[in-house]
Amino acid sequence: MKYNFDEVINRVDTQCVKYDLRNNVFGNPDVIPMWVADMDFRTPDFIRDAVIERAKGDVYGYTFREDSYYQAVADWIHRRHGWDVKKEWISYTPGVVCAFNMAVMGLTKENDEVIIQPPVYPPFFHAVESHGRKLVLNPLIETENGFVMDYELLEKQAKTAKMLILSNPHNPVGRSWRREELQKLGEICMRNNVLVFSDEIHCDLVLPGFKHTSFASICEEFAQHSITAHAASKTFNIAGMATSSIIVPNENLRKQFVDYVHNTEIDLGNIFGKIATKTAMEKGEEWLQELLQYIKGNIDYVVDFIGSELPKVKVHKAEATYMLWLDFSAYGLDNEALNHKMIFEAGLGLNNGKEFGKEGEQCLRMNLACPRSVVEKAMSKMKAAF
Repeated sequence: MKYNFDEVINRVDTQCVKYDLRNNVFGNPDVIPMWVADMDFRTPDFIRDAVIERAKGDVYGYTFREDSYYQAVADWIHRRHGWDVKKEWISYTPGVVCAFNMAVMGLTKENDEVIIQPPVYPPFFHAVESHGRKLVLNPLIETENGFVMDYELLEKQAKTAKMLILSNPHNPVGRSWRREELQKLGEICMRNNVLVFSDEIHCDLVLPGFKHTSFASICEEFAQHSITAHAASKTFNIAGMATSSIIVPNENLRKQFVDYVHNTEIDLGNIFGKIATKTAMEKGEEWLQELLQYIKGNIDYVVDFIGSELPKVKVHKAEATYMLWLDFSAYGLDNEALNHKMIFEAGLGLNNGKEFGKEGEQCLRMNLACPRSVVEKAMSKMKAAF
């Protein structure tokens, strides 16, 4: 490989959430942190070089995102995912979480019903409940081959709902939804006039052998009744740059959304976020291909290790993201006991599955975007504890 993903980088004392808040989150400052979704790999040199070059400038005043910035995002999505996005469809928010909160507040009304599909990224819950909307749960169904959507229940729920927030690919279960699965979901939503907000922040982290399908790319009707969120943050380890691209093909819907964001005065952004994103979209292909191969290797290692050394743990091999969803229910521990054992006996800091909904009790989310040596050490410690 041209890039060295085996390098262990010391992130301690860098105001790093993953490392420097371990004691706050886990009550143990010494856990190996494998929770919050950023990577322990060095941000690509071409991005750092571009940011450093701009930092040499004399003034960090107000800037705007030029046409070439939006074109770089559109070109990237076309190359990677085959969706022809027009640059005028793209707007900015400081993050995808910010975007779906803005969509809930700006495009639905108090007491409107919003559907999510747990176990799912915790901010989905907050985006609905914190703004006085009614949370409607459409839990995924676990099968022998992984998780699938509950279309029968969705048919009933969609009759009164106003919005569905889709995790595509799904965080935390790692499904890369197939076109036919999204087609079925979309048809239900279209019949019932349910707006789909498709969170596609992990779309560039679909692993070798699988393909991402943007919900809006399936047909014009889906495009006209959806909002798609994209960002380089997870893919290129630049979450601290607070830059996301929100794609809304429908002109009236886009105006509603952009006006709401503008009225909150959060749409200006920062100099370095736009430079990092644009550079990633223009120069990131080779780096990303190597990253995906490395992450796949980590996932294969852990799934094989669990199969041979920890067979009571249930795991489905991820199709996308750099996380694994681990089910420890066969150990008979309640949620609190499971997390205590993992933190204080195994010395590992994983995400508490209950935060992803009650469906996540007795489960943990494990972040594998780190050097293989760290993964091997973590699995050895897990085996010793369990």
